[in-house]
Amino acid sequence: MNAFVPHLIALDIDGTTIDHGGRMTEAVRDAVRAVADAGHHVVIATGRAIVGTQPILSALSLAHGYAVCSNGAVTIALDPVSPGGYEVLEAVTFDPGPALELLHGSWPDAVVAVEELGVGFKVSAPFPEGELEGQVVVVPWEELSATPVTRLTLRSPTASTEDFVHLAERIGLHGFNYGVGYTAWLDINPEGVSKASALEQIRRQLRVEPMHTVAVGDQRNDLEMLQWAARGVAMGNAPDEVKAVADEVTLDVVDDGLVPVLRSLLP
Repeated sequence: MNAFVPHLIALDIDGTTIDHGGRMTEAVRDAVRAVADAGHHVVIATGRAIVGTQPILSALSLAHGYAVCSNGAVTIALDPVSPGGYEVLEAVTFDPGPALELLHGSWPDAVVAVEELGVGFKVSAPFPEGELEGQVVVVPWEELSATPVTRLTLRSPTASTEDFVHLAERIGLHGFNYGVGYTAWLDINPEGVSKASALEQIRRQLRVEPMHTVAVGDQRNDLEMLQWAARGVAMGNAPDEVKAVADEVTLDVVDDGLVPVLRSLLP
């Protein structure tokens, strides 16, 4: 029998661990707990802010280890004795001013948000109900660029994902890292920052060999992560361009596609 080797297992949240209605099944919860209890390092890697990630960590009973938030701009160490249950290890910020100039007026009904670390968001106008976590405050446009931020988000209720892909290309978001999400949602981070860049730092900290890395995701902000992992798995609900960079494709999130991937890692 081969000796058990702990892996770093990076899991996206929305569209991977939970469906787009926010539901996590018992099968997924049990599979995540099984690999964690077996000794693997389960790391949630998400575009969500810390305040939106915490309920998922709690639902999975993940109180120790690491989590990657804000598409890699924020890395936290989970510690139940720390205030809030975590410690911020790294928060990479950037000046949102130049990106805001490019985005201003770029889409007729678009709204913009900048993340306030551990608090919530400042927004140019209200977002659809339930889409932003934490404290959400509407501020004048110029106040959005008042301080460095970890993430800038553009959202439109009328645009499509493809519209935002073309928009990002048209306005030329050079010098930033960006990803277009499940809906018309554009996240902008500092250049060179991604889920993969944060996960690589965690991998080294944990002293996990590159060959023992697994990542599962479903959206364009998972592209770098899936390419980084030795075993990159795209969900069945992922766009074709995400499936194309993955090593394998599992079932749709509504069919608990994460479960067979995790079960395959049990001794």
